[in-house]
Amino acid sequence: MRKNKQAGWLLIGAIGVVFGDIGTSPLYALQAIFGVSGLRLTAADITGVISLIIWAVIIVVTVKYIGLMMRANNKGEGGIMALIALVRRTNISHEKKILFTILGLIGVSLFYGDSVITPAISVLSAVEGTRLIIPGFAPYVVPLTIIILTGLFLLQARGTGSIGKLFGPVMIIWFVVSAIGGLLQLIHYPPILSALLPTTAVGFFFEHPIQAFVAMGAVILAITGAEALYADMGHFGKPTIRRAWLLLVFPALLLNYLGQGALVIQQPDAISSAYFLLFPDWAHIPIVILATAATLIASQAVITGAYSLTRQAVQLGFAPRLTIQHTSREEIGQVYVPALNWLLALLVIMVVVTFGSSANLAGAYGMAVSGTLAIDTILLLVIMRRAWHTPYSIVLLTGLIFVCIDVLFLSSSLLKLFHGAWLPITIGLGSFAILTTWYRGHSIISRERQRGEGSLQSFVTKLHHSHVQRIPGYAVYLGQHAGNAPLALHETLDQLHEVHEKVVVVTVETTDTPHVPEQSRVVFDGLGHPDDGISHVTLQFGYKDTPNVPRALEIARDKSFEVDFDPYKATYFTSLAQPIIVRNHRLAEWRKLLYIFMDRNANNPSDYFKLPLDRTVEMRSYLEL
Repeated sequence: MRKNKQAGWLLIGAIGVVFGDIGTSPLYALQAIFGVSGLRLTAADITGVISLIIWAVIIVVTVKYIGLMMRANNKGEGGIMALIALVRRTNISHEKKILFTILGLIGVSLFYGDSVITPAISVLSAVEGTRLIIPGFAPYVVPLTIIILTGLFLLQARGTGSIGKLFGPVMIIWFVVSAIGGLLQLIHYPPILSALLPTTAVGFFFEHPIQAFVAMGAVILAITGAEALYADMGHFGKPTIRRAWLLLVFPALLLNYLGQGALVIQQPDAISSAYFLLFPDWAHIPIVILATAATLIASQAVITGAYSLTRQAVQLGFAPRLTIQHTSREEIGQVYVPALNWLLALLVIMVVVTFGSSANLAGAYGMAVSGTLAIDTILLLVIMRRAWHTPYSIVLLTGLIFVCIDVLFLSSSLLKLFHGAWLPITIGLGSFAILTTWYRGHSIISRERQRGEGSLQSFVTKLHHSHVQRIPGYAVYLGQHAGNAPLALHETLDQLHEVHEKVVVVTVETTDTPHVPEQSRVVFDGLGHPDDGISHVTLQFGYKDTPNVPRALEIARDKSFEVDFDPYKATYFTSLAQPIIVRNHRLAEWRKLLYIFMDRNANNPSDYFKLPLDRTVEMRSYLEL
């Protein structure tokens, strides 16, 4: 009984968190399609467009993501970072791994574009519904949207834990109401049911090839949030997400889109606010309130997704160390990144002011989604062949179906390059430049650091012959490379001329798995030299874990004499590598300046690894970039 109750709450939570983005697409999708395609508001054209929407949802969301993509998981975790990790573990060449990693980073960059556009278009579309209640409210739509979004970003520091319990019930109400609204109109015009036939979509495409091709760039708005189904798999599990989709979300979306089609066929003028006009006049006020709540939930989901993605990027070495705050004691996935939060807030408000309406912003929205869908498909095909050993014939058939659809979406979205599609491309290029510059710059500095470190064995030999003073107590030195002596250890010997009697060199590694159990994080690799009072251990964290060095050492105290001490009373030494620009061709000058800017604004190791500040000594070294 208790297990069934927990499963029920998990299902409600999944409905609230996972489906907010795709669940609010009916607010603007149909209006956007007819706004860009040049199609007429005839019964045949409307039925054809509804059929395109329905079959896009069936093929991309139900078949591709719900049915297939969820099999490609990294120990239960999904998302594009999980795909990158899986590809990097396959038996392909090093060069191909780099290529596919870069491709994955492009997808990550496009997700940041989605994180800016989703809150803007979602809240704008909901607030625009107030014009049905107050006809003269149009000039106040943008200011009210900005106020609501500002409040949303101000609340991020509190975390989603306190309001997360409300997400599920609100979204359940949203989907039930959406289904009822669609059903009320469907009853008045049953012929719209022909849109359920695949022949309707195919026939419409061949009858109006140019208009249908253009329309596909807006049809993609109906499947925004498909990536969220996959990315949130680790929080709720495959069975829960699949049940929620098949039992409630998918049927509700089908009924709503069919109802909107039936309504616009009977009342062509309703295309401007098709979702809200599904309902009688007396219901408009509560529907606008419900829509606003639903769009805030959709925005919240994509914003917290950006936080989670950023934390993973930091862990995997693609982004500088940032302040990451945990907002829940129970849920490790609930994090808050202040710097990213206010950058997103600024960009979202700028987008709202620049575009002014959800219809204008629709052109920008599809580009980010189509790019991410295409990259997911490519990485999936690599995993199918190299990790699952799927026969070539099945991989080829799968690729033929999904790649053709992705190319259709992507090429159609490119037609809107000068009508908003430039926005996610610009954000994506900026994000990609940041991720790759940090990774490349950090690799250069890491190699320079490694040259200066030398082997731990050589350091011990030097220490043995130097007769340096040994002072009582334990010292923990954070190293970058296993088997090497940290720069801070060299600096201690050269500048202070003393070393603690017991020294533990700690190397922190981030694995390609999302989580490493606490009891398994300390690896005693035998690289140390206990006879000289120096030992070495490796701490392993998953890319979704928060590195906490003292906590990891404390848990492992009883496992080996090497760490049999109170880690909160030891002295910690960290190496601060300060890059300096020199003339070489390893990195473009502008990228060197960008790297140094990020390095200066990154968290120092003491904060990142949760070291006790009153017992930490930072040793600075200068390295050539």
